[in-house]
Amino acid sequence: MNDVAVLQDLYSRIGPTVRRGVERLSDDALTTRLDPGANSIAWLAWHLARGQDLQVAAAVGRGQVWTAAGWDDRFGLPFAADDSGYGHTPDDVAQVRVPAALLLGYVDDVQNESLDVLTDLSDADLDTVVDRAWDPPVTLGARLVSVAVDSLEHAAQIAYVRGVLERGDRT
Repeated sequence: MNDVAVLQDLYSRIGPTVRRGVERLSDDALTTRLDPGANSIAWLAWHLARGQDLQVAAAVGRGQVWTAAGWDDRFGLPFAADDSGYGHTPDDVAQVRVPAALLLGYVDDVQNESLDVLTDLSDADLDTVVDRAWDPPVTLGARLVSVAVDSLEHAAQIAYVRGVLERGDRT
């Protein structure tokens, strides 16, 4: 298996992991927070997809699915088009109130776009520097791994919150 194939396998796991955490949840469950400062499942799923969308698009010079496919209009959130949720306050988190089908539609579109990006890459492309703001500079391969790890961390948070909600125990 080559490097790009490993990344394809990794990215192909993000959407199904999020789907298991989100599907069949009520709107109330999606927006429940374990404490007033915690993130909801809806916010986590939106943020996960926004982060992946924004960072993969920027790394390869493509447009974001969020705006190109009209997801920003469908979600109707009061945030700037380039907002991915980084630095959001508890009040911002509370603004993400959308149904599971909408969340999962966007997650699926982002996953498909990411997999499409990977299809066009060679192993040699992964050594391309995409961000010189860091020391050492960040390569495309490192950025793609970082984005996938971040996405899967948030997917795990979704699974945890869902598990707590399903147990009915918030301690």
